Amino acid sequence: MRKNNYIALAKKASSIQINELKKIKKVFNHSFVKAVDLILNCKGKIIFAGVGKSGLIAKKISATFSSVGIPSFFCDPAQALHGDMGQIEKRDVLIIFSYSGNTSELNNMLKYANRYRIKIIGVASKPDSLLLKASDIKIILPKVKESDLTGMVPTTSTSITLLFGDCLATTVMHKKNFSKEKFKVFHPGGNIGNSLLLANDIMISGKKMPVINYKKSFNEALKVMNKKQLGIVIITKNSFINGIVTDGDLRREIKGYKNNKSLIKIMTKKPLVVSEFMTASKALAIMNEKKITSLLVVSDKDIKKQNKRLKGIIHIHNLLKSGIK
Repeated sequence: MRKNNYIALAKKASSIQINELKKIKKVFNHSFVKAVDLILNCKGKIIFAGVGKSGLIAKKISATFSSVGIPSFFCDPAQALHGDMGQIEKRDVLIIFSYSGNTSELNNMLKYANRYRIKIIGVASKPDSLLLKASDIKIILPKVKESDLTGMVPTTSTSITLLFGDCLATTVMHKKNFSKEKFKVFHPGGNIGNSLLLANDIMISGKKMPVINYKKSFNEALKVMNKKQLGIVIITKNSFINGIVTDGDLRREIKGYKNNKSLIKIMTKKPLVVSEFMTASKALAIMNEKKITSLLVVSDKDIKKQNKRLKGIIHIHNLLKSGIK
């Protein structure tokens, strides 16, 4: 076979799957609505199960649910025979995947769930299958054409099962008002965690901030700036932000022998401030645009007020150390 045929074969397989996956819309019916409501009202855990390829899909969907804060885990039907069934409680919801719906390994799990009245959402392609007969909510997947040469290897059937699981997860996420901020809580590490870091995650706060009262002298401001080493001093009045003085401002005053001048006359009034909930990546973009090295952080409730209390300072060095780009 010529190598250029590889691409043709891959394109053919992908075209089959893309066309067949459009059938997923048939699944979004009253049973789907009932499944979403059951999950939203669940007082326990969402437990996924499946055998073989369906088991792999179930593991992935379970991981997606857990990653957005919905308690979930995968239970292997084979292992459940040896004690794992005890993990499943009456208040839980059991979601079982099996494209044929007649996988014999599921029988004991179904009997256990029915005996103890544990709600089952069954996902299969055959309405008269054992799985769907035992299920409280029956999700019937459309029969699809597999994309391999024989038309027998689970390819499109696993893809449409995965697609259904993802659609179920995203619908539940929407109804729970899931947000980027919540997502960050469950993904503190790696590239996702870094991209969702907020201002209050990396800001300098407390005694590390170079803050001085507006009545203080030029020399005292210089001492504070040298001690805190952020290149700025925040001027406050009655505990509110009054202005900001940079190292450049102080150098110019020293050069002109004007270091007896009031800090109010030196400072920049109404300095740029950001909310504690602004993403760190957006803060860096603002710094680059304004050609500054620091941003003042205030609480979200103060951001629109005329008088703002300083909560923290974001310095460009902290952003770069945190891997923000």
